[in-house]
Amino acid sequence: MNLALRDIRHNKSRFIQTCLGLGLLLGVVMSMGGIYRGLFTDATAVLNSTAADLWVVQQDTSGPFAATSRIPEDIKYRIRAVPGVAQASALSFQNIQSERNGKPFRFFLIGYELDGMGGPPSIVDGRPIGQKHYEIVVDRAMKIALGEQLRLAGDDYTVVGLTAKMVSSAGDPVAYVTLADAQKIQFKDDNNAIRNSREKLADQLSRLPFLSAHQANQLTPQIADIVGSTHIANTVVARLAPGANLAQVQERINRWNHFRPLTGKDQERILTEGMIKKAKMQLGLFRAILLVISGVIISLIIYTMTLDKLRVIATLKLIGTRNRVIVGLILQQSLLMGLIAYAIGFTLIGLTHDKFPRRVDLVAIDLQLLFGIVILICIGASLVGIRKAMRVEPAEALGG
Repeated sequence: MNLALRDIRHNKSRFIQTCLGLGLLLGVVMSMGGIYRGLFTDATAVLNSTAADLWVVQQDTSGPFAATSRIPEDIKYRIRAVPGVAQASALSFQNIQSERNGKPFRFFLIGYELDGMGGPPSIVDGRPIGQKHYEIVVDRAMKIALGEQLRLAGDDYTVVGLTAKMVSSAGDPVAYVTLADAQKIQFKDDNNAIRNSREKLADQLSRLPFLSAHQANQLTPQIADIVGSTHIANTVVARLAPGANLAQVQERINRWNHFRPLTGKDQERILTEGMIKKAKMQLGLFRAILLVISGVIISLIIYTMTLDKLRVIATLKLIGTRNRVIVGLILQQSLLMGLIAYAIGFTLIGLTHDKFPRRVDLVAIDLQLLFGIVILICIGASLVGIRKAMRVEPAEALGG
């Protein structure tokens, strides 16, 4: 006869309620670990899909993800000429906030060259962008069907393809357009702003003593076109030829003193240590607090269950039952409570993790580590009840 199971059947309602409560707590702990893993995956999704060896950004910045970076698009030609570089492409990144169907609508827009790097890693439905203008590929999370049109900066873009699970470091779904379209959306002023800029420029030119009013009017459109050029990128990404030395290529680009070449590892460090470090610390703190609470609850329940059967324990001692049998009774109840709670939490998060607003990645090593921690907590929590049981005198079984 298993004394632990028999005692649990005697206090079945309280035991089940405790397991359910602990299961919910452990489910939250698992979800927090998954949310952190999801944050890491989201933060590096665009970085990993681009698969670039070098990210060339504006000098003294940590762009393009963690800080603003603007460089001339034609820098890509200089980078392609660096020995060891096999491919180089300009990319444009921008966050777009608008309204759709009366609700806030936010996404991350990437502009890429059709024959270059940084485009959609895979198309799950539809096709890739096939022309230079007015086509867009969106993530399925944006809930826009193929063939629908999305209006950006005064132009309509037709959805020709869908990607899956491509998000920015902020968790916003990613959309892709050509670099030329992205530059127009990000950098080109509207018509009113262009007219105002030209009037201001014409007025400034007319004040120059060596230009006549007629010459100023002739020069204004030409200078305005130069000043208002949209041939700007946020970064130029490069992929090295087989056998090329990454450090040497990085050093050559750095000599120009106008641009900063960051490796893929540098970008990953900036994203994970800078952008999600505080979230990691906060999630870790909450996980630790919830685990402590779980341990306290198990301790209290086991202690209460031990108090309820003190006379039974005294009777067992009176008839010569060994202490290890009594210890096993309490320890088995504690471990069984933890195992059932873990199973409830695991089942709960397994059924709901894909319904969270942000990605939740359940990693086997995290779940295994949590399982080990739960076992240790159960063993530690049982010590309170065991200590109380060991102090019970056999004579108490004869008391009134």
